[in-house]
Amino acid sequence: MESKQLKWVYLMVLALVWGSSFILIKKGLIGLTALQLGSLRIIFAAVFLILIGFKSLSKIPAYKWKYVALTSLFGTFIPAYLFAIAQTEIDSSVSSILNSLTPLNTLILGALVFGLQFKRNQIFGILIGLIGSALLILNGAIHHPEQNYYYAILVLIASICYAVNVNLIKKYLHDLSPLSITTGNFMVLFFPAFIILFCSGFFEVVHDVKVQESVLFIMVLGVVGTGIANILFFKLIQMSSPVFATSVTYLIPVVAFCWGLLDNEMLTPVQFFGAFIILIGVYLSAKK
Repeated sequence: MESKQLKWVYLMVLALVWGSSFILIKKGLIGLTALQLGSLRIIFAAVFLILIGFKSLSKIPAYKWKYVALTSLFGTFIPAYLFAIAQTEIDSSVSSILNSLTPLNTLILGALVFGLQFKRNQIFGILIGLIGSALLILNGAIHHPEQNYYYAILVLIASICYAVNVNLIKKYLHDLSPLSITTGNFMVLFFPAFIILFCSGFFEVVHDVKVQESVLFIMVLGVVGTGIANILFFKLIQMSSPVFATSVTYLIPVVAFCWGLLDNEMLTPVQFFGAFIILIGVYLSAKK
């Protein structure tokens, strides 16, 4: 299959996998704290990747490990905890919609830091996306007083981290295999994540049935939604562009919203409108 066709296959698979990640986080938080969930997500992914990709680490030149460490920090470590903390207060569907701002943030950072050029329609896209985000968050805060929508800011920060990550990969790690990058990322993160897990009190409650059920959800999230998905994502970045790769976030909210409906989540009409505005803004920002 040609790369032009293959990149769309990768995009659809990633949308299905990552769109399901938000409901897995929600289920995981039933028995786990946000810190425990984020740590276990990283640890499960790390163990899986080290088992299948340890030999690929030898292909990473010594001078590139600093970029591997940076991409692990911005692409996995910080977002893993931010999403978990955010979803203790906001719905999984809202979290996924705000995550769709990643291509927009990729463009902004690409222009400001990595030398990409702006176009007029992309500037309009950025402004429209910001308006949609404000509408989604403010209306949600009004109609869901039981939820703390200040936590939505954490999702926005996570989307900025993802934007930094894809630009770093495209600029500094484009010549490495996706398996090498992904395995290197989680090799770096394993011990910090384990230390946080140990300090979180997880091993004192691990015998609780509710905790064990949540761990199973996070095992799926770690292996499939983080480990395998990151390999596919890095491959997609290399065969296309940072903005195209992050356009997977157009489709993620659709999958996440379907899962949310099955779990009795619902957006207000104004929030639907805000989500629609966000997607228009992201589309315009990614349009060449």
